[in-house]
Amino acid sequence: MTLLSDQADAVRALVESADPGAVWAVGGPDGPHACSGGADEVLDVGGLTAVLALWPTVGTLVDEGALRLHTPLAAYGDEAAAGTSAGTTAHQLLTHPGGTAALTRLVEHLCGSTLAQAAATRVWNPLGMTRTRITDGALRAPLADLVLFLRHLLHPSAPSAPSPASAPSAPSPANGSNDPGDASGPAPLTRAWTAESLRIRTGELTPARGLLWQPAPHGVWTHHASADPGPAVWISPRHHRWAVLLPAASGPLRTTFREAVFAPEGSPRSTRSDGVPRA
Repeated sequence: MTLLSDQADAVRALVESADPGAVWAVGGPDGPHACSGGADEVLDVGGLTAVLALWPTVGTLVDEGALRLHTPLAAYGDEAAAGTSAGTTAHQLLTHPGGTAALTRLVEHLCGSTLAQAAATRVWNPLGMTRTRITDGALRAPLADLVLFLRHLLHPSAPSAPSPASAPSAPSPANGSNDPGDASGPAPLTRAWTAESLRIRTGELTPARGLLWQPAPHGVWTHHASADPGPAVWISPRHHRWAVLLPAASGPLRTTFREAVFAPEGSPRSTRSDGVPRA
């Protein structure tokens, strides 16, 4: 679903009035439909480490069969289960707050490398996210790389089953293409992994959670930093749309931005007299 021009104008006006320094983009599987400037500036996106580094790397391990979500961590060795309760599984770590440290330790044990190295080899480099890296414990990336990641999650040609290209030794696309739908390049994340992650995995427990993603209104899934201001990403397979917001100031922009981007046409929104959704 392409963002209509008047909707794009409203989103742009909203951000410029509430947080002129914010960096943002909205788009679909074909790329961005509207965005701020500064797409090539490398920014601190540490609040998104779990979803940009940890979650996709876990997905490659699951697709390879190297990790089973409901198998106790102890099955992978004492080091993999260190610091966790007996019987803890990767599924529990993916669906409960506070599980990222243990999950990172598990991933590094299975990959035989740091999370930064594993994510770069398995996910970022194959997608063309060549300027995304973890430096001094902080994840840094330009908006352009975040766009590559998010559009890949929606791309209709993303495979639904693992392929040899998702193996850890897979090289970057030989032709240098950054197109996540390029059949000649590797596909680090399968459609199956994304679909399994973007559904309620916690039963009747609250808050409801997917696999490191959280449900939001309008059929949207989100991952965002716990602190305000902090970066946030949204994905909606139903609407074939994604969004990213890197705010520069504290405030309620995160919620109003999401509503401006994803709320169905004709649904009630809080707006100003000039038609811009209220921040």
